[in-house]
Amino acid sequence: MMRSLMIGTAVAAAMLAGPARAEQGDLLIRLRGIVVAPNEKSGSVLPAFPGEKVKVNNSFMPEVDFTYMLTKNIGTELILATTKHDASGRTGTTGSIGKLASTWVLPPTLTLQYHLAPEGQIRPYVGAGVNYTIFYSEKASKGLVAAVGKTDVSMKSSFGYALQAGVDIPISKRAFFNLDVKYIDIDTRARLDTTAAATQRVKLHLDPFVFGAGIGMRF
Repeated sequence: MMRSLMIGTAVAAAMLAGPARAEQGDLLIRLRGIVVAPNEKSGSVLPAFPGEKVKVNNSFMPEVDFTYMLTKNIGTELILATTKHDASGRTGTTGSIGKLASTWVLPPTLTLQYHLAPEGQIRPYVGAGVNYTIFYSEKASKGLVAAVGKTDVSMKSSFGYALQAGVDIPISKRAFFNLDVKYIDIDTRARLDTTAAATQRVKLHLDPFVFGAGIGMRF
């Protein structure tokens, strides 16, 4: 009887205490699964294919981020992830080729966040910051090489802004569930040095939405 009473008291106390709130100096580490969905606008593939534009596919990848709480309301977050994307033609000659090139994208992003209810059972936050995007391992598709010969692809790095909103939902004193969405300003210029069609250039505004869900831990 006494043992059951003690266990019941401990459980009740834990329920009343609830998940511990984030404090100044805490480090929050999140592991998310993300969908990177480009909201692209493309210029023409010039000079050989005026009027022909490209599209960029979505990508699914894991993401890790680190938030350091400067106060109980204000934190700074570093977001690290890399994703692979394909660029394809929309119409005309490039549209008939289909996939034109692929690239890996590394967009480290730093945001300053405001946590609206750090002591609540649901803890929303908003953020804004800067992004520097690096494109690497660019590669022409087999279809493009077959159409215009050997092709070297390069994409210019990008510097832009980032906007963020999300929510942390505590599931224990240290663990929490996270939902997050970001808009990242990414502009680049792709260059294709081809054997048969000389040098082609296309300007891309990728501007992706990044949707994420995952688990975090407070340290």
